[in-house]
Amino acid sequence: MRARNRFFASALVAATVSMLLTACGGEDLRESGGVPVLRYQGWASQVTIPELAENLGFFDGKVKLEWQGNTISGPQDVQSAATGQVDFGGAFGGAVAKLAQAGAGITAVINYYGSDEKTFTGFYVPENSPIRTPNDLLGKKIGVNTLGGQAEADVHTALKKNGLSEEQIRSVQLVVLPPPNTEDAVRRGQIDVAGLSGQFQQRALSNGGLRPVFTDYEQFGPFNGGQYVFRNDFLAKNPEVVEAFVGGIAKAIEWQKTTPREQVIDTFTRIINDRKRSGEDASSVKYWQSVGVPSANGVISDIDFQRWEPWLRDTGAVTGALDVAKLYTNKYNPNAPK
Repeated sequence: MRARNRFFASALVAATVSMLLTACGGEDLRESGGVPVLRYQGWASQVTIPELAENLGFFDGKVKLEWQGNTISGPQDVQSAATGQVDFGGAFGGAVAKLAQAGAGITAVINYYGSDEKTFTGFYVPENSPIRTPNDLLGKKIGVNTLGGQAEADVHTALKKNGLSEEQIRSVQLVVLPPPNTEDAVRRGQIDVAGLSGQFQQRALSNGGLRPVFTDYEQFGPFNGGQYVFRNDFLAKNPEVVEAFVGGIAKAIEWQKTTPREQVIDTFTRIINDRKRSGEDASSVKYWQSVGVPSANGVISDIDFQRWEPWLRDTGAVTGALDVAKLYTNKYNPNAPK
């Protein structure tokens, strides 16, 4: 199963790069009322950091956002950015490195999620499950939000740290499920383990009856997990726009770190209710805990990609040299050390 999953993920990356090489770099940057417009994808019933930054006025009137619909995963989001369907996208560092290494002309500009003591990815089972340690995951089904994402890397890393072979690791089946449905699937026994994070994790824990097998915070401590990326041709043509965007994101990250939790939740709830997107509700926002970006102002460093290099090599996504310094830049972040 894992072998088929890896083939699928690799084929998807190859198809994305092929599309990119034959594309014209996406649409030209539009303006609305003299302000540049950035096309993006959101997440259902959640408020992304760009959406928060715009709502709080942190783009200083220099950038507007235009919602193109919701994404289903980080890898899909950065693939959409790479092929010009949207102007920026966000995914975990391993997916960014995989796509860039395959030849997509993208560069990460700021961290936007990660793990800390309050916000992290955990792998949960019913309290009566016989699964107690990562070694018990062999042959089991784990619900994740996407293939080729951080949950897959977390599982691989945990099993490798416990001394398991690649053949043993391949016996673990990753089952792709929408995050809102993963809790229900593990409670019904459709999967053995649920990979949960964010408000869906907190909602599941508040319902009781689940316990963690391991978490990525236990594996790595606080870390930056993923980055927003732009196409290189977009960066070359629109540096002022990207700087305004990154500066606003950095402000929104720090605002969440310093603002009382209830005020953050109230702001998220208001944003979701005011935008009136079909099928959304703000009921799970009350479970928000923290922004989960350890670095100040979302500044990126080499380790944000190096952390995933063993997984990338073990799965064949990277075979040659991985020059992590070419994957990102902090030059558009006005708060980064100069």
